[in-house]
Amino acid sequence: MNDLLEQLPEQIEQLPLIGEYWIYQVFAVVFSALVLAYIVKRVLDHVQRRAERTRNIWDDALVDAARRPAWVMIWSMGLMWAARITAVQMDQALEQVLDQIQRVLLIVLLAWFLLRLMQQIERRLVDPRYRDKPADQTTVSAIGKLLRASVVITAALVILQSLGYSVSGVLAFGGIGGLAVGFAAKDLLANFFGGLMVYLDRPFVVGNWVRSPDRNIEGTVEHIGWRLTRIRTFDKRPLYIPNAIFNNIVVENPSRMTHRRIYEHIGIRYADIGRMEQIVADVRQMLQGHEDIDQDQTLMVFFDRCSPSSVDFFIYCFTTPVWAEFHRVKEDVLLKILDIIESHEAQVAFPTSTLHLPDALALRRAQAGEGEPGPETRSEQAVDA
Repeated sequence: MNDLLEQLPEQIEQLPLIGEYWIYQVFAVVFSALVLAYIVKRVLDHVQRRAERTRNIWDDALVDAARRPAWVMIWSMGLMWAARITAVQMDQALEQVLDQIQRVLLIVLLAWFLLRLMQQIERRLVDPRYRDKPADQTTVSAIGKLLRASVVITAALVILQSLGYSVSGVLAFGGIGGLAVGFAAKDLLANFFGGLMVYLDRPFVVGNWVRSPDRNIEGTVEHIGWRLTRIRTFDKRPLYIPNAIFNNIVVENPSRMTHRRIYEHIGIRYADIGRMEQIVADVRQMLQGHEDIDQDQTLMVFFDRCSPSSVDFFIYCFTTPVWAEFHRVKEDVLLKILDIIESHEAQVAFPTSTLHLPDALALRRAQAGEGEPGPETRSEQAVDA
């Protein structure tokens, strides 16, 4: 009996999978990763619900940025731990490779988290739901791009350092290679510095209506990149313009107009010249009392010129800079001017011509008498008609 008890542990170890403890360790690690991923998801969901009740941009951004990297990190680290347990049983050299992969993976996950955090913060800085005065989208976009580029470059250098490469050698090679790249990609660099000047000088920002008298460019700015700027024309066509173009052309920005000008000439008939003074006075009074005309700006109404078919006066005033509202105000002003002209029993002139007949034609017609008019008389009557 004692012999059987002494042989029992050896017999148990000889059963399939009983002696392979590392298999159970791998299963336990994978199962623990599954449980931990579920717990982290529930915790992040709870934290996100609480964060949505506030207008603080940081708590929402942190939760949204950490959600996917945290899930990937839990599973990747669990699998790496399981792989290390397996490597101990199979190949010691594989364990060193897994160590390097784990370090690189942690650096990549950290960089991914930082990039997502910057993206979430950038989105919330221009969102009026989080800020009473949203930040300028162009400025936020420029700063975000610089920070993201810094994170990517730093992560790449740290990965190279962790793999055993000399960072100083890489930087020296980059300095020498930068000269060759600069000559080969001068247009790309010109566009990069053109975009940098747009960010610094700020002649326009995203959402502005811009136009260039030098080029056939007019529309609304949708995106300002480091190489291209995308402008949507008013017929909804996208224009992709290299940033270097903006260094050599004149750009108008109608979105920054403080006012819009109403400048029109109105002509009345020469027969109504005696009513001109009173019409001009009434139009001037109407504009001075109009609620949509800025009285702090220049306002003029004067008899201006004698045209071939009319005597003209002009109106010169300023109103709202909003394009659609400007046309409504201009329509109202012109209709009121026409009402004023009509109230003075005058008429707006239109192109006319006067035909003067020579006196000799009238004499020949008189000599023809009351009889049947001859051919000459009939032609004269046609001319009179």
